[in-house]
Amino acid sequence: MKSNRRHFLATALAGSAAAALPARARAAARSTASLEARYAQLDVALKKPVLRRELFPSPVLIASMELLRFNHSFLCRVRSKDGAEGISVSNNSQMMSTYPIHVNRLQSFFIGKDARDLEAVMEEAYVHQSNYKLQSLALWVPMATIEFAVLDLLGRIAQKPLGLLISDTVHHPTVQVYRANGERDNSAEEVMRNLKRQVEESQARALKIKIGGRMSHPEFPAGRSEKLIPMVRNEFGDRMVCYADSNGSYDVAEGITFGRLLEEYKFAFYEEPVPFDWYEETKAVADAVGLPVAGGEQEASLHAFRWLIANDGLDIVQPDVYYFGGLIRSTKVARMAAAMGKTCVPHISGGLGYLYMIHFVSAIANAGPFHEFKGLSQAIPFECKTSSLKTDGGVVTVPTGPGSGIEIDPDFIKKHTVVKRDAGRADE
Repeated sequence: MKSNRRHFLATALAGSAAAALPARARAAARSTASLEARYAQLDVALKKPVLRRELFPSPVLIASMELLRFNHSFLCRVRSKDGAEGISVSNNSQMMSTYPIHVNRLQSFFIGKDARDLEAVMEEAYVHQSNYKLQSLALWVPMATIEFAVLDLLGRIAQKPLGLLISDTVHHPTVQVYRANGERDNSAEEVMRNLKRQVEESQARALKIKIGGRMSHPEFPAGRSEKLIPMVRNEFGDRMVCYADSNGSYDVAEGITFGRLLEEYKFAFYEEPVPFDWYEETKAVADAVGLPVAGGEQEASLHAFRWLIANDGLDIVQPDVYYFGGLIRSTKVARMAAAMGKTCVPHISGGLGYLYMIHFVSAIANAGPFHEFKGLSQAIPFECKTSSLKTDGGVVTVPTGPGSGIEIDPDFIKKHTVVKRDAGRADE
């Protein structure tokens, strides 16, 4: 009887009830159908392979993978059975906490695997030993470090830069930079003095300021943001492209208030108006303000990016190539964004993060016009024959050499020792 009743109700609703729905409900139904179509379009983008496997006609079997450490410096070195080698530099500040995950749970899983299958192997490693339970920086920083080393190896074999391993076209051989002022505890006047110096040094034509107090903490000094926003525009004029980042400082009402102030002073995007994992609240701010909302630097989930993109929670996506697990996963985010006509302006962090980030930018068609410049760590001695990796007129040239395009000083590498797996560690 219950089964028959359920069948009757389902049949009645499918056949005629929709016609009796009020206008608002019918509009919602159309919106739902449209959303389903958007998700379907994003899923097509997600399923496309990223790594250009066709560049490698023969297997590239991984013979060894090592994490090397010297004080606070971490390198990943990978070698193939044919003797090829790749190396990467980790986000050292994050790896200080996460290196046991790298050596105890991840690196052995890649031994014996075909590097051409890197995309699939990383997905398997995510599930292996329940590694998915470590989701976020704890897992993805070590995974990115591994990915960069394997891609460096593959790039050297194919004699191609990293960008041409994940794209068949170099979309951006040069990258225009913006300078970001990260000060929060200084007066608006002090921030301006430092920002002017940074812009002058780099000749950047775009900049970013920090507003609010970070993750809902009270701002100090009080009223600093309200003063700084017009001050920046008045100082640099209308030709300067200006961005603002609140690092999740506000609730929805405050986020909208500051969004409208930024809109008044012609800022070009508004980053993380509310805490990064407040997805519905992010969308509420985006729906209410008239300038693009950016975010995603702390995001660890492809599925969450899928929601934010499909539901117009973000106009500009900002995966961090370390925090999000590497170039392959970040490319999937950029492709989803492109499918919805959105822009990708990746976040940058630590070590040689800027190097990996500009390789990523070179490979994506929907990269934003300007990207953050922090320079490269002076603690890592290296040579790059195809780029100074410095700004020239506000522009940086992407290296064209094989792999990462740099050669790390061998004497610096020799200072590092292999980090050993914990003795007697169980697999589960």
